[in-house]
Amino acid sequence: MSGNEGRRAGRHFLQIPGPSPIPERILRAMDMPVIDHRGPQFQKLGQRVLAKIKGVFKTDSHVFIYPTSGTGAWEAALANLFSPGDFVLMYETGHFATLWKNMAARLRLRPEFIGSDWRGGVDPQRIESRLREDAGHSIKAVCVVHNETSTGATSRIDEVRKAIDAAGHPALLLVDTVSGLACADYRHDEWGVDVSVSGSQKGLMLPPGLGFNAVSEKALAFARKAETAKQFWAWEEMIAPNAHGFFPSTPATNLLYGLDVAIDMLNEEGLEHVFARHQRYGEATRRAVAAWGLETICLDPRLHSPVLTGVMLPKGCDADRFRTIALDRFDISLGTGLGRLAGKAFRIGHLGDTNELTLLGALAGVEMSLRLAGVICEASGVLAAMTYVRETSSPETASPAPRLRPNSRPISERFSPT
Repeated sequence: MSGNEGRRAGRHFLQIPGPSPIPERILRAMDMPVIDHRGPQFQKLGQRVLAKIKGVFKTDSHVFIYPTSGTGAWEAALANLFSPGDFVLMYETGHFATLWKNMAARLRLRPEFIGSDWRGGVDPQRIESRLREDAGHSIKAVCVVHNETSTGATSRIDEVRKAIDAAGHPALLLVDTVSGLACADYRHDEWGVDVSVSGSQKGLMLPPGLGFNAVSEKALAFARKAETAKQFWAWEEMIAPNAHGFFPSTPATNLLYGLDVAIDMLNEEGLEHVFARHQRYGEATRRAVAAWGLETICLDPRLHSPVLTGVMLPKGCDADRFRTIALDRFDISLGTGLGRLAGKAFRIGHLGDTNELTLLGALAGVEMSLRLAGVICEASGVLAAMTYVRETSSPETASPAPRLRPNSRPISERFSPT
């Protein structure tokens, strides 16, 4: 709580793009005594979650679970597959793609980064072109981010796979779906992904602390030749214990209880309904942004994220000051601008266990804070979102978001400093 140490009535609006709010049912599931992680009670839990998590990734292959964050899951993927000096092709969709590239360099790999302006997603044609140039197949893998949490762009992984195949290149496909999993449609097997990396604190509605690697048979075979030193991350250490519901080191037992229930909740709603709900809330949020007269970070409507919406503020407006106003006045946490977007943008999370009224309440808090921060809003974004939510009962009935009026004033003129 910023600037006020007294009690505040009501609940806090956690509208960052993860960690997402944890449902009561999952909190209660984790409220269990610690048990023997080598005993029969845990074995049943381990067998359940290791089987059920495959359905979330849509895979029949191994899914390895680590007591770690998404960052640890990144490292597990790289350390298992590659040797120092290996070339990997990566795409700069935003801050998290950049961090993954930096990690690859620190592991003494040779990442080649295809640059971008952070206003869109992966361009499959650029990947195909680069792979066609690699006649000697020195590039061992293509590494991309499914849902770039710093910008709000969701790349088309199926098209990346097609680009690799069209180039006739044997490169592995590694995908970060830390924020995409269980929010946006994801198909590990169908899309030909070799390693999918994810974490527990986004669409799975859990606290941070579980990292995942979904791994193809091709990747497992490739990993047997890798020379990067590893022990904790080693897939080969996981396979035999996992087959019996156990882990080679101490697992995050209580988080696994929560994961068991989280997957049940996703399946009860139905993954396709989960994806449609996220798409609908993303569209409602973007309509609010358009009504305010602001820009989304992602400029390609085809790649707009169902997980979060990144919003650019007018030149001269301090996004961090705006976020402080929102927290102090309305008890709402919004995502900060990261990397080159620091101080220039903010992010609205609309993921996980949320509903229409929660989203509309969050947008009301954003709109009031914008006005208090001196940002001139052209119209009520809350009203635009309310109209969309009221008039659409499913994504199939929705029409595209309205464009800004042709005579709309430049964004720089809609900021009135205070």
